[in-house]
Amino acid sequence: MTRRTHWWMDRTAYQIYPRSFADANGDGVGDIPGIIDRLDHLADLGIGLIWLSPVYRSPMADNGYDISDYQDIAPEYGTLADFDRLVAEAGRRDIGIIMDLVVNHSSDRHPWFLEASRDRASPFHDFYYWRDPAPDGGPPDDRRAYFGGPVWTYHPRVGRYAFTLFSPQQPDLNWQNPALRQAVYAMMRWWLDRGVRGFRMDVIDLIGKDIDRDLIAEGPHLHGFLQEMHREVLAGRDVVTVGESWNVTKETALLYCGRDRGELDMVFQFQHIVAGWDKVHGKWRPHPLDLVAFKKVWTDWQEALEVDGWNSLFLNNHDLPRSVSRYGDAGQWRERSAKALATAIHMMRGTPFVFQGEEIGMTNAGFTEITRYRDIELINMHREMLDQGLPERQFLEGAGITARDNARTPMQWDASPGAGFTTGDPWIDVNPNSAAINVAAQRDDPDSVLAHYRRLIALRKRHEIIVQGRFVPWLEDHPQIWAYAREWGNQRLSVLCNISSRPAQAEVPPGLASGGACLICTAQPRRSVPPGPITLEPWEAVVSLGDLG
Repeated sequence: MTRRTHWWMDRTAYQIYPRSFADANGDGVGDIPGIIDRLDHLADLGIGLIWLSPVYRSPMADNGYDISDYQDIAPEYGTLADFDRLVAEAGRRDIGIIMDLVVNHSSDRHPWFLEASRDRASPFHDFYYWRDPAPDGGPPDDRRAYFGGPVWTYHPRVGRYAFTLFSPQQPDLNWQNPALRQAVYAMMRWWLDRGVRGFRMDVIDLIGKDIDRDLIAEGPHLHGFLQEMHREVLAGRDVVTVGESWNVTKETALLYCGRDRGELDMVFQFQHIVAGWDKVHGKWRPHPLDLVAFKKVWTDWQEALEVDGWNSLFLNNHDLPRSVSRYGDAGQWRERSAKALATAIHMMRGTPFVFQGEEIGMTNAGFTEITRYRDIELINMHREMLDQGLPERQFLEGAGITARDNARTPMQWDASPGAGFTTGDPWIDVNPNSAAINVAAQRDDPDSVLAHYRRLIALRKRHEIIVQGRFVPWLEDHPQIWAYAREWGNQRLSVLCNISSRPAQAEVPPGLASGGACLICTAQPRRSVPPGPITLEPWEAVVSLGDLG
């Protein structure tokens, strides 16, 4: 079987949320010099790519996902000189920087929008979507924004409503305007010329929308725009691109990342995330993990992109709760469940993405009061959910499980009062468990979660079967065990993970068995995975590599 080979395929990526990663100047907000100071941690971990969440100039209504200048750095994060030094220092460690490309919308403080909202005749007016008021003077329709409230925001100087799909501070860019597209492409080239190795493209599936027909996600113009972007910016450059889409399916994925499409290298999909959401109240009233359904989503995506695509592998990011709290056992079995979940993900075909703190098993924040949260989405949706009849107690219980701020508490570097993140007052509270869960406590411990992530990342670099092997699911209906094999040439990699806090028993079929060496054994020494009965301890993970025979 012929496989595509690119420089990034055996690498593991690491997402940095700059506001919460490392604060070098003591103002309570993370910054680029702080990231530079911690690059050796990532090099020691084995990271080959950094996805850098937005560091552009921004009013920070959505912590940088509302950009007011695409070609400058937010002062709280540093300067362009700091950024150039980051690229250079990361490069010295063979780590590439992937910028977060946020071009579905800008900030309402961007000069483009300031001009657009002052004068209908301005050439920048058509950089955004505008509609006249309804006959009664109100908004054109009653659609709702993703972060709560109306999707339309009125601007009296032009007497029109702007389309603001996320929040009033984030007006949508009109990609149907060729001048807007060329401005975006010029900006992308500018960053690539500074040495970045690619882009993670925020909600990129929304740029092709037709707002009048309410065709928003994966709209009619999407793939034409992405193909044009590839021709204008990406073609001929040895970079990597990742498109975020909450709406992509296994049926549409290859339209983005199929070998001959000329669009993207991979997509972030979220079907495994939304599988546990409530049909009415969404993530604010999540359901317990259904492992059988969860495994099926992962299998479907492995099989859909088996020959002609590439997967992104993740359980954590800045928009999601901590996986050990959402899917694992953050109490008695925190360390072992963190290892089991990581093993199940990292042994699949695709690029693993580690979110800051995941490598030490950081947990959810444990906030119980609305005043401790900072996220614009949660604050807006708190009002909406209460208006819809969801009791506040239930909303806060749900937020404690799935709110975005669970992932945004400061990185826990050591046991000091500021967790080694800052010497000042942090912008959001440090998790109280930072004295026990931190990098310093795990750095030299061979049995730590951190050491386990090092091993997983090293195995991907060492074994071609993990990068390229065929995915074969097993024990698909087992309610506790996540099992699959990878096959490449004459080798088989056997993966069995108990995703529960109870012992799990199963019969290992011959197609899952492996008589070779045990690469990962998190609970007890095992020589191999022979066919026949097996009992896995709570949250035990076993990976064995041997010949097919």
